[in-house]
Amino acid sequence: MKTTYLRINPADNVAVAISPLHAGETIEADGRVITLRTDVPAGHKVTLKNFQAGENIIKYGYPIGHVTVDVPEGTWVSEKEIKTNLAGLLDYTYQPVEVHTDIPMEHRTFKGYRRRNGDVGVRNEIWIIPTVGCVNGIVNQLAEGLRRETDGGKGVDAIVAFPHNYGCSQLGEDHENTKKILRDMVLHPNAGAVLVVGLGCENNQPDVFREFIGTYDEDRIRFMVAQKVDDEYEEGMRILRELYAKCCQDERTDVPLSELRVGLKCGGSDGFSGITANPLLGMFSDYLIAQGGTSVLTEVPEMFGAETILMNRCRTTELFNQTVSLINDFKEYFLSHGEPVGENPSPGNKAGGISTLEEKALGCTQKCGKSYVSGVMAGKIDSKESQEVFQMFQDMEKDGYAIATEKNGTDEFRAGTAAMYIYGSWSINSLDEDGMNYGIAKIPSFDGKTSVSILSSSGLSISKDSKNKEAAW
Repeated sequence: MKTTYLRINPADNVAVAISPLHAGETIEADGRVITLRTDVPAGHKVTLKNFQAGENIIKYGYPIGHVTVDVPEGTWVSEKEIKTNLAGLLDYTYQPVEVHTDIPMEHRTFKGYRRRNGDVGVRNEIWIIPTVGCVNGIVNQLAEGLRRETDGGKGVDAIVAFPHNYGCSQLGEDHENTKKILRDMVLHPNAGAVLVVGLGCENNQPDVFREFIGTYDEDRIRFMVAQKVDDEYEEGMRILRELYAKCCQDERTDVPLSELRVGLKCGGSDGFSGITANPLLGMFSDYLIAQGGTSVLTEVPEMFGAETILMNRCRTTELFNQTVSLINDFKEYFLSHGEPVGENPSPGNKAGGISTLEEKALGCTQKCGKSYVSGVMAGKIDSKESQEVFQMFQDMEKDGYAIATEKNGTDEFRAGTAAMYIYGSWSINSLDEDGMNYGIAKIPSFDGKTSVSILSSSGLSISKDSKNKEAAW
């Protein structure tokens, strides 16, 4: 007989519809037959008892929120009737649990690429990384050019450009964070070779960034500054051909599984994630950890509601305290900006059957299995300066002075939904071509202070004597 619903934990007072359920059908729970009062979409929850407003919904054996209205048994229950229990910071008590996965050490290996510094990659790719967004165009051209010359990158796993919009007009901690991310990418063991491309006049100066990276394999990590070469495409291709030839000689070797590190991340979570993919990843994590490897659970806000499970699996009191700080620091960050800590589930999550952040977290955290927590990687996102900047922009949007966009504002300006936007002179031609009636104004000041901007130049050209003039277009 086909299974159409699942009660995940004996303590649960809801079941999950494996396939769509229909009003009038029956399900069983605790020896009782329950007739469905409503249709229930796949992945969503159906009540196994009569609920009074305020009672907790139990799923995975833990509360995932409470109902806001009376709900009879046999009814589809969703975010419309369920509200999160999350609110503010909590005081946690360390209640350590014994962990027994009973997975033997098998001294297994995997095929990896051993780098000169001892790190191990699972892929052998050629990466082209810009220090600043101004060279995104040439970076993309170089990647495409090498792919054309090498039949799509035959002999390596991939040839990848990493364009981004940062590296200039950034100050303080913001600028330092960009440098740290780019440094970690340059040194990533999945890159068999890296070409770092700079412009020359950016805040993230190539020479300074080179020193910031520290010790690196100069045979596999090369630098090019566009303003210091006659033809950046030709010079870039020359360097890439050399790097490609070296990467093609790399071979996978047997590496102990204890050296494998895997990062875990959700993507498109729904009501099935916590009973299919995530538990499977959890089994993999437990096996990897038993072999001495490392599994890294990320996305701290998606631990809210399941954090005590992780805290009580910490090996030591010190780790427990670090985990408490990790959770409460993130909560404090939300609260300091007037944002609730439990509003995470997206419209797609809810459409797929997830009603609250607790429900999402209890499914999410299954990716790390049931092993001990043996380390905490914390980061600082709550400096006084960062909070002030974030608060200013949030207030501007909340008060209707600004709108959020994932682009640069030109489309909104053209559409008339933005009265003003800050951008460079390179947008003027397109606005003129559109027949826009616009003016240019001084950047507004805040709190009576003098407005300050950053002036930079991004002059790029292709020499008339270049052998690859067509690359300019």
